[in-house]
Amino acid sequence: MRSFIIEPPPEPGAPAGPLWIRLAWFAALALGSAAATAALAYLLKALLR
Repeated sequence: MRSFIIEPPPEPGAPAGPLWIRLAWFAALALGSAAATAALAYLLKALLR
């Protein structure tokens, strides 16, 4: 069997992971994208001054 660094997608019909892990991923991605957008906005604002 091949070893994967990243796990392959689950089989169809497999149970989803725990809710708290899925919510933690959602929160991390949402906060990370908001922080990246804010950083880019401040960088562009500084460049235009």
